[in-house]
Amino acid sequence: MAEIIGVIEQLWRYPVKSTGGERLGSVEVDVRGLAGDRLYAVRDAAGKLGSGKNTRRFRRMDGLLRLSSRLGHRIDGPELFDPLGRPVADPTAFLRAYLQRPDVALAREDAVSHFDQLPVSVLTTATLDWVREAVPDAVVDERRFRPNILLRTPPGTPAFVEDTWFGREGRSGDRSGARLAFARSSERCVMATAAQPGLPHAPEILKAIAYAHDTRLDALAEVARPGRLSIGDVLSLH
Repeated sequence: MAEIIGVIEQLWRYPVKSTGGERLGSVEVDVRGLAGDRLYAVRDAAGKLGSGKNTRRFRRMDGLLRLSSRLGHRIDGPELFDPLGRPVADPTAFLRAYLQRPDVALAREDAVSHFDQLPVSVLTTATLDWVREAVPDAVVDERRFRPNILLRTPPGTPAFVEDTWFGREGRSGDRSGARLAFARSSERCVMATAAQPGLPHAPEILKAIAYAHDTRLDALAEVARPGRLSIGDVLSLH
């Protein structure tokens, strides 16, 4: 039996990994995820991708989150915007000067995935409201957690309700809607605390999530069936 878990309130796509994204009214979802999401990244000479952390695949590049990107209807590459929101004519040349790294370039995904974990992130308003209450002196905004879907949940929904979805399938809208196979939550890092336009540095956010929920937040999913997602779609759990 289907269980309605919320209504899609916001849709986000991040054409260039680790930069600010673009809000959408609707989007196609293919087997890879939201069409165009994290399709590009800042890549260095060693093949590592620009991120907020250092790992085997990623290299910390401070300042990326102050930039933003937009794909819109473009098919030849994303638009990149500087910290003041101005479009950049030559993304690679700008990134080399801005990051002071002559070895970086804007690169399209190839054999190595640009996703940290799974391709689709869903965050509920219930959990986001909990973060606001836990750190009342911080500026809390969904952009800190970089969800693809912000789901408006019914009144009284508990925080971290996303944990109850794992192993189940979320279905959106009518028969043409996408289906998401929920698997686990994201392990949050310093990117949730980093400064970005309109949001100051806020280390207390990560401390609160670590204390209450082992640094985990949201629901990550794979695409069970391609389809379309739109603002206002009802998401049901099966």
